[in-house]
Amino acid sequence: MIIGLDDTDSKNGMCTTYLAAVLIEKLKMYGTIKGYPLLIRLNPNIKYKTRGNAALALPVELNSSEDTEKVKQLVTSTLEEMAVFSDENTNPGVVFIEKTSQQMQNDLALFSMRAVQDVLEIHEVLELLTRHGIDYRGYKNKRGLIGALAAAGFALCGLPDSTFELIAYREKEKWGTPRWIDEDSAWSAAMIPGTWDTVDHENERIVFAPHSPDPILFGIRGRGEDSVRHAFSIVKCESVERHVVYKTNQNTDMHLIRAKISDVQDDRSYILDGNVSKEPKTIEGGHVIFEILDGCAVLECAAFEPTKGFRHLIRQLRTGDEVTVYGSVKEHTLNLEKIRINSLNLHESRNPLCCGKRMKSMGRGQGYRCEKCGATKKEPVTECLQRNISPGFYEVPPSARRHLAKPLVRFHTTELASSCAH
Repeated sequence: MIIGLDDTDSKNGMCTTYLAAVLIEKLKMYGTIKGYPLLIRLNPNIKYKTRGNAALALPVELNSSEDTEKVKQLVTSTLEEMAVFSDENTNPGVVFIEKTSQQMQNDLALFSMRAVQDVLEIHEVLELLTRHGIDYRGYKNKRGLIGALAAAGFALCGLPDSTFELIAYREKEKWGTPRWIDEDSAWSAAMIPGTWDTVDHENERIVFAPHSPDPILFGIRGRGEDSVRHAFSIVKCESVERHVVYKTNQNTDMHLIRAKISDVQDDRSYILDGNVSKEPKTIEGGHVIFEILDGCAVLECAAFEPTKGFRHLIRQLRTGDEVTVYGSVKEHTLNLEKIRINSLNLHESRNPLCCGKRMKSMGRGQGYRCEKCGATKKEPVTECLQRNISPGFYEVPPSARRHLAKPLVRFHTTELASSCAH
C-alpha cells in the first residue's frame, strides 16, 4: 500500500511531515516502510501553500492483507486528530494506492510531475482517483488530494533525481517557543561532506532551522542517509522527540521548465536563455531588476532583497550580456534562483572624445560636435569595457534558496565546465 498525505498543516503550526513521522511509528504494528518515506515539494508558486508546499508518501509493506482496513482507519483517525481544520486554507487529503496497472502508472507519472511544475485543479485529481478506483478521503474543499496523489505517484513511479533530508522534531510542549541549538555544533555539522545548506557562510547564519511555531527543530539535507545521519550526530540541541530520514525531490530543480520567453506563464518556474536588454536598476526595498530578450519577447528578472550579496553580481550586468536565468515567474517577473553568464559584452558604443570631453550629438544620424573647438565626427566610437565579473554559474545564498532549487554543489563538473562557479 502507498499512503499519500497533504495539506494538514497551517501557517501557525503543525506540518504534514510531522503527521507522517507519527504515522511511521504507529504503522509498525501493521508492516514496514518499504525503502524511504517520500517528502515531495510541489510547485512553489501555488498561492494556497504553507511555507514549502510539501506532500508526503509512505510506501508500506503490510504484514497481512487483512490489515488493510485497519491501516486506513488508523491513518484517517490520526489525520483527523492532528490536522488544523480551523485554518481556512487547510484542506487535507489522503489517498491509498493498493492495486496498480500500467495505465495508472503512466497517468500518475504525468500527474505527479505536473503537480511540481504546473497549476492543477481539484476536478483533475478527483477524475483520476475515480478512473483508477483509488480509495481516498478528502476534507473541506479536498485540495489536499492533489498533493497526496502526486506524492503517492512518485512513490509508485520513482523520482528522476533525489536527495535526502533528516528532519528532527521537537517535544510537543516546546512548540512555539524559541529553539535551542548550539551554534558551534551546527557549524561543525555543516563541514560533513555530502551535506549542504546547514549554514550560510556568506551571511554568517544558521539556516537549517525554521523560525515558525511548527514541530520541526531542524532539517539536514544531503546526498545520502549516511551523510545526514553523521551531521545529525554532531548537532547539540534541545531534546528531540523523534527524527525521520526522508527521500525527497528537494534541491533537484524538478520545478524548472526549459522554455522560450514567449511561452512563459505566471506561477510556473523556468530556465530561459536571453540577452540583457535593459540594465539593472535598484528599486525601493533594495530589489534589483533587469530585463532579458530572446529575440521574440522580453521578460523582467529580479534579484530580491533576501538574496543579499547575489544582488551585487546582478548590478554588474550590462546590455548585450548573454545569460541563462533560472527561477519562478509571478506577475511576469522572474524571481532569480540562479544565473549562468554565458558571455559578457566587452564593447560599448560611445560619443567620440575631443578636447578631453565627450562630443555632443547633433541629432539622430547627424553626427557629433565638440562644444569647445567645433570639430565634428560622423560615427560613434567603440570602446572596450572593463568588467568586474566573469562568465560562470552564480546562485543565491542558502538563506534565500527555495526548497526545490538545485545548489551548485550538486552540479557535476561537466555541467560547470568553462564556468567559474561562485
